[in-house]
Amino acid sequence: MMRWTAIVLAGSRPGRDRFAESFGTDLKALIPIAGEPMVRRPVRALLDCGVIGDIHVLAQEPERIAAVLPDDPRLHVAPSQGTIAETLLAICADPATVWPLLVTTADHALLTPEMIAQFCARSSRTDIAIGVVARRRVLRRLPRTRRTWYRFRGGAFSGANLFILRSAKVAPLIEKWRAVEQDRKHALKLLWTLGPMLFLGAALRLRSIDATFSRISRRMRMAIRAVELTDGLAAVDVDKASDHRLVEAIVQGRK
Repeated sequence: MMRWTAIVLAGSRPGRDRFAESFGTDLKALIPIAGEPMVRRPVRALLDCGVIGDIHVLAQEPERIAAVLPDDPRLHVAPSQGTIAETLLAICADPATVWPLLVTTADHALLTPEMIAQFCARSSRTDIAIGVVARRRVLRRLPRTRRTWYRFRGGAFSGANLFILRSAKVAPLIEKWRAVEQDRKHALKLLWTLGPMLFLGAALRLRSIDATFSRISRRMRMAIRAVELTDGLAAVDVDKASDHRLVEAIVQGRK
């Protein structure tokens, strides 16, 4: 059975994080969820998933993150770079990196071993896989939730904060993302850097999600796919106070 190396991105954005400060900390990864630091929840899901080998948690203040994590020989905490793209590019350039990689984030508080296993199983024959959840699945579980929807011909999707990177071959696409990652509309900006036709096809919803990623794959000369997950909760991360209330309610059995 293939074992995946997991990367958990637990860094902070530049400047003050007022959302974290509202919970008495300056690090988002340490915001409490049902009485425990948020980062523990996705890390525990990874430790409990049989397809995951070593787990690397990356943060600007690794000592503080390591202090709240379980004592497990598969778990390694190390410094991250300034941005997500810079962190991933450093991993690609490191000859010690053990591929393939599963990448997720510290705010994926509802991540489960089942979500991880399904995503890995559906990501065969890809250089890059991006986890998504169809809008209908999210709303079936959470009818009143508000998420960011990426709209394509045939349906809308939300990201699931799960990514597969198969080898260092993926570095050129990460380099393109690096140029736009600070922009909140970076998805369309990234498509613009790949070509006006891709941008227009997505902006005008002329293509399905599969057709869009097929064109990106041909442009970048690598296999890039959106991988749909069946659990609507895979689309939930903790970015704001309403997300926190929702996740706590789910964890505590009140939803």
